[in-house]
Amino acid sequence: MKKLLIGVLLLMIAAAPSYGQSERTLKRKVAIGRFTNETQYAKGLFYNRDNDPIRKQALDILSAKLAMSEKFILLERDGLEELVAEAGDGMQKIGADFIILGSITQFGRKVEGDQRFLSQSKTQTVEAGVSIRLVDVSSGLIIYSDEAKGYAETSAKQTLGFGGSAGFDATLSDKAISAALSQLVENIINKCMDKPWRGYLLSVEDGQYIMSGGVSQGIATGSAFVLYKKGKSVTNPQTGMKIELPGTKIGTLTVVASMGDTPETEISFCTYEGQELEKDNLLNYYLMEK
Repeated sequence: MKKLLIGVLLLMIAAAPSYGQSERTLKRKVAIGRFTNETQYAKGLFYNRDNDPIRKQALDILSAKLAMSEKFILLERDGLEELVAEAGDGMQKIGADFIILGSITQFGRKVEGDQRFLSQSKTQTVEAGVSIRLVDVSSGLIIYSDEAKGYAETSAKQTLGFGGSAGFDATLSDKAISAALSQLVENIINKCMDKPWRGYLLSVEDGQYIMSGGVSQGIATGSAFVLYKKGKSVTNPQTGMKIELPGTKIGTLTVVASMGDTPETEISFCTYEGQELEKDNLLNYYLMEK
């Protein structure tokens, strides 16, 4: 009987989940390219786009929600024109896997009251509409586009002069924008994580192989990656878009050390096993998770 109980306990321990270990997730680099306020709300004679409070609220809320997922390295790259120009030269230059472009398409605040003989009530309501586009930097294609609306309100009632007073509530703006973005963030996360992680070979010198990325992106000593040679680029005659055909596996890189102070400057040193590389054409290769 005692042996049976010990056996059952051992089976339970083996089957129990290990909470101290978590599956490695390689973080995607996401640049929030710009967030604009397309409405006329609070745009007076001396309006300054860079100091637009609605725009800043949306940008901060989106950044916070994406950071909470712990799946991304966030890079703030304000300025759509510069981003488009950089994207033409390839992903390595822009330093991100995806770009998020957003705008406040609708924003309104209204106050409604009800005055009676012995009581009065006041309700403040804020409505916000948010539009999001997610761009895959490697292809330049918009892989997700959607719009959502969020609402927030507060009420106060007084009877015979007693009760709360409904003064101006600035937090309603945050709540309405947050409610709209909450409807979009999950889809943004899923779209980014659905695409396989990619890294790049930066340098090959005297038998030393250096790849992009480091500790903050989830790359650790002993991590192994498959090196591919890019497939042929062809043009789809129906759309005029260039399509990269599947690459060819040519070897494996294993991380031995990493360095760098920021996500943009992190690199990893690797050992390599596989076919000989064209050292003068490293942009023709990419890395994927093994």
